[in-house]
Amino acid sequence: MNGLSSVKPNYQTANNYYLTPNNNTVRMHSAEPEDNTAKTVAAAGILQAFAIFLHKASEYCGNKLMQGKEFTNAENIKRTAEQMVKDNKLKVKVDYIDHANIKNYPSQMREMLGPVARGENAFYADGLKLAVAPKSKPSLILHELGHAINAGKGKFMRFLQKSRGYVSAVPTALLMLNGIFARKDDKPNFIERNAGLIGFASFLPTIAEEGIASLRGLKYAKKLKGVNLSPLKRNYFFAWMTYVIAGLGLGVAAKQALLSNKKD
Repeated sequence: MNGLSSVKPNYQTANNYYLTPNNNTVRMHSAEPEDNTAKTVAAAGILQAFAIFLHKASEYCGNKLMQGKEFTNAENIKRTAEQMVKDNKLKVKVDYIDHANIKNYPSQMREMLGPVARGENAFYADGLKLAVAPKSKPSLILHELGHAINAGKGKFMRFLQKSRGYVSAVPTALLMLNGIFARKDDKPNFIERNAGLIGFASFLPTIAEEGIASLRGLKYAKKLKGVNLSPLKRNYFFAWMTYVIAGLGLGVAAKQALLSNKKD
């Protein structure tokens, strides 16, 4: 999923937008009205507190996911995964990683596969045509194969997948646009007023694609007779929430970037 992820997987790295606190020192400009400076500082403090909250929330969801139980046995999951590959004519290698078979992969891939072997991640890499899940938590593979199915479902789904590769540039892009559309009266322009919403909106394609991948996995899991899908739905919910939180974090990062630039 990008932890359940496609391309750059990891629940933790998905939240890099807000993991690093903004420790910039507030510098008072003598030419700036005191009340405006106080408002800027207060807003920065509120955003930082919210960023810390998001980080804790992401850790909570990631831990809940990894602590979640499997909804059926490994053999049922493997058969379901094989059916997904067959029905959708996927040219994808499927593997379940642990500390023993990780050694079968080239050394340059082992760092990427390490969290999978530890049961902390799963991912689909479109460029490698590879879907992997921890051997200790094989049900995550159904979501990853959902990504593989998405990759072959036309330009729109491809756009949703590829958009995640550009979202980290959003705060910088908004800074540049803000400079272009800056107002002479020093009143907040559209970008300054809506930076948080714009940042979050730019992550919505990723949030949507992650949800669709999980729904595809659930569709096949439902074909198994006599299983309780509640654990799988729970796990996928917590996985999906890490992406919602990451989107909120990107919105915070975008707003922080503009506030930091305003203080400089």
